[in-house]
Amino acid sequence: MESKRLPSKHSNNNREKRVKRKEILEKKKAIDECIKSASADKDPLASFLPFRSYDRNGLSVHLKAECGDKLSFPIKQYIMSLLKDNMEEPYGSDWPTEEKVKRREMVVPEARYIFVHETPNECSYRTERERTYTNCIEDKGHIVGFVHYRFTLEEEIPVLYVYELQLEPRVQAKGLGKFLMQLIELVAHKNRMGAVMLTVQKANSLAMNFYLNKLRYVIAAVSPSRVDPLIGVEKSYEILCKTFDHEAKAILEIGDIVQK
Repeated sequence: MESKRLPSKHSNNNREKRVKRKEILEKKKAIDECIKSASADKDPLASFLPFRSYDRNGLSVHLKAECGDKLSFPIKQYIMSLLKDNMEEPYGSDWPTEEKVKRREMVVPEARYIFVHETPNECSYRTERERTYTNCIEDKGHIVGFVHYRFTLEEEIPVLYVYELQLEPRVQAKGLGKFLMQLIELVAHKNRMGAVMLTVQKANSLAMNFYLNKLRYVIAAVSPSRVDPLIGVEKSYEILCKTFDHEAKAILEIGDIVQK
């Protein structure tokens, strides 16, 4: 009679490793497909019709989505002009370098934009920038702000990363920024992102208060001040996040992976 050969411990370990490797690869494939699918959506506003317009606090605007590699030359000029006016002071002496980085970032194919257009009958051309770079014609209206975001990976978690949220000073403090971030969070949820993330200059106290206190974002585990407080003191920025599931919270808020 032949005796059955029992699996060796080495054989079991190899099998477990293969199963684990397969699970990791399948998870990575699913995440890649998730980001690819999210990035392929050219009009995120189509799923959120109530967010196509904002008519409150004496402000009447509507939103339009565009891609970074499709921006017209005047729009690119407008973006950089508004960025300089809003961000040169918080960045200080670092602005010339950051300006070059932002100029490259804004036109990559994966960049996604939501532009805020003032309703045509409200157009008043109150700033030189609006008069120079944007038009109040047809159903577009001139631009008074924008959100630049992308779908990407952070610590192997799919996230919607907000690169910029910029508004003309005259349309700030009217609830529009909160409205746009609510839309961004809905877009992230719809596309199965684990979190919304963004970077804020410490010197921009109004923005820090807006995200941390009004919108309940937290300093992310990957932010310099949490990775290494000594290094964090030297850095001029914080990385903030709002997570939507347990895995994202464990990694991006609590920092399970970062601390290992």
